[in-house]
Amino acid sequence: MNQGLIPSRYAKALYEYASEQGADKRVFDLMKTLSASFEAEPGLMKVMANPFIAPADKRKLLTSAAGADKNSDSVYERFLSLLTDNNRLDLARDIALAYMKQYRTDHSIRLVTVTSASPLAKTDEERLKKLIASHLDGATMEYKSCVDPDLIGGFTVTVDNEKLDASVANELKQLRLKLLN
Repeated sequence: MNQGLIPSRYAKALYEYASEQGADKRVFDLMKTLSASFEAEPGLMKVMANPFIAPADKRKLLTSAAGADKNSDSVYERFLSLLTDNNRLDLARDIALAYMKQYRTDHSIRLVTVTSASPLAKTDEERLKKLIASHLDGATMEYKSCVDPDLIGGFTVTVDNEKLDASVANELKQLRLKLLN
């Protein structure tokens, strides 16, 4: 079966169950934390894929990585039980990403990332946020900014999967392509 299909099915089922329980926002926050944990610690994927680590230990690790509370996050705990029963704990990261995508789609949340060559001044960043928000047709913006010195100057704006590149590095690349033709 398709690796992308399985996580999206689990994510959809989790989203529907969490929505019925009124916990969809809480689970979204847990999934964001879990995804960030996987991003911050690449070895976590290896641990989840390791067949010699007990499923109970993997569950504890996923609970901790998501910042979940065993007592108050019963939806998340039931989700981990389902993954354990079906031997799918290794798909936790992919399911988290699919859940976040589903939640953002259903709640009209657009993921916006602004990457600049150097840190933006607060006034410039606020002005850029307002400009981007005015083009989102009333959708909520989940904003993230980062710095990439390789851009040389300027910035890039990514909204979901669309990218606007206003960087000096891109201008130099375009100029180089024109000169080669």
